[in-house]
Amino acid sequence: MNGENQSLMALSPSPHVKHKNTTQSIMRDVLIAMSGAFVWSVVVFGYMAAVLTVLSVLLCVFYEFAYQKLMRKPVTVSDLSAAVTGVLIAFNVPVNIAPWVLVFGCFFAIVVVKQLFGGIGKNVVNPAIAARIFMFVCWPSEMSSFFKADAITSSTPLASIKNSVIPDYTVGDAFFGFIPGCLGEVSALLLICGGVYLLIRRVITPQIPLAFIGTVAVFYLALSPVGTPVQSLGYGVFTGGLMLGAIFMATDYTTSPVTPVGRIIFGVGCGLITVAIRFLGAYPEGVSFAIMIMNLLVHYIDKATMPKVFGMRKQKNG
Repeated sequence: MNGENQSLMALSPSPHVKHKNTTQSIMRDVLIAMSGAFVWSVVVFGYMAAVLTVLSVLLCVFYEFAYQKLMRKPVTVSDLSAAVTGVLIAFNVPVNIAPWVLVFGCFFAIVVVKQLFGGIGKNVVNPAIAARIFMFVCWPSEMSSFFKADAITSSTPLASIKNSVIPDYTVGDAFFGFIPGCLGEVSALLLICGGVYLLIRRVITPQIPLAFIGTVAVFYLALSPVGTPVQSLGYGVFTGGLMLGAIFMATDYTTSPVTPVGRIIFGVGCGLITVAIRFLGAYPEGVSFAIMIMNLLVHYIDKATMPKVFGMRKQKNG
């Protein structure tokens, strides 16, 4: 083989699998899928929703760029993963949050959770989820005070249910997005539309969202904490961060199982922990904690559900 032909060959270990999708194209699809919820947040909460989202994205991109430059690593901000993290962090905060809280939350997500563990594909937990929990633990009042566009303080439907009170909002309000809450979680309809787009684009698979949402739905239908079983089901599924978490964060490639069975186990686990926290804990919401806990178990889920290689036999010790 002459040198000219040899230069055209790339040597690498098997398996030799190529796909047209890149990190950038996948993240672009995720941003497109979240665009409807973003526009609706501006409609419901006013211009500050846009300000906070743009600020969060800029902070995440800056932190990733600065860290990689400082550590003399390849700069990867063009893959859009930092931008996606920024949007998700903004989607998980109320509109009246102090902007400086995002400064710390975005730093924690990008530098501590993502970059210190090696960058994209190596983080143990979802950066946006970790940032939400970090901000909630450090500034609980900032993260739990919800205002509507008219600047009137209002409790979320989940907070009302926690006190065994039927919310002031109908299930329809919750489905379409006329309720108080975090920026990107109020419209179940637009989040579902985004999820359908990601399924069509084959960015995500249905196992985790269906198992996660289905598990929560079964418990709310069976236990009926407020109103009729159907009302309880609607409030439990369409309010809080369930749709946002199940569709956009629990499905993160790095922090979710790779096997179909593992994804179902992961989704059911997220649902069970969410229900346990909502019904038995002091906090009315449990999605973020549930996803982070299950993130930590992904290695063991994959290990237990990975198919055995045909013809291979486990060696006996001794």
